[in-house]
Amino acid sequence: MRILFLAFLLSGCAAFVPTQPAPGLPATVAAVDVPRYLGTWYEMARLPVFFQDGPGLRCVDVTAVYSPRPDGGIDVVNTCRNAEAGGAIRSGSAVGSVVPGSGNARLRVAFFWPFHGDYWVIGLDPEYRWAVVGAPSRRVLWVLSRTTTMTDADYARAVDIARAQGFDVGRLVRTEQSPR
Repeated sequence: MRILFLAFLLSGCAAFVPTQPAPGLPATVAAVDVPRYLGTWYEMARLPVFFQDGPGLRCVDVTAVYSPRPDGGIDVVNTCRNAEAGGAIRSGSAVGSVVPGSGNARLRVAFFWPFHGDYWVIGLDPEYRWAVVGAPSRRVLWVLSRTTTMTDADYARAVDIARAQGFDVGRLVRTEQSPR
């Protein structure tokens, strides 16, 4: 279902130091090596949003899979199990494109034309083990990991990055992930 990550449409010690943003906007990391970033990421935490935490809906086992497209874009497939509906699978797909001049740290993600949302990498582990992703509105935030678990120290570092960028980390919800 395309609605899974529809909020993009409505919103909007890492080795990489955030770039200087326009006044009032979160900073992104200086650069993202797209081929290293591609693949599967597991959601460790998020700010609550209606398409993951609505009435009768609680997303668990959330994944995001990024794949290269022949046209240079990025295919995005987001999937979760709805814990409030017996584990029913929910999925949404989109196409991402890198914002020129962003060091690949800012994407425009379109779930259906002409609507798009901002996907900004604001924190990234030097080994690409975890990432912090948000939007300029600061209404959406995800902490992602390459594995279904994350050390307490890595999670704390990721949350500190979001806090320093003005995100309300007191509202973060940890995402349940089943071992795989």
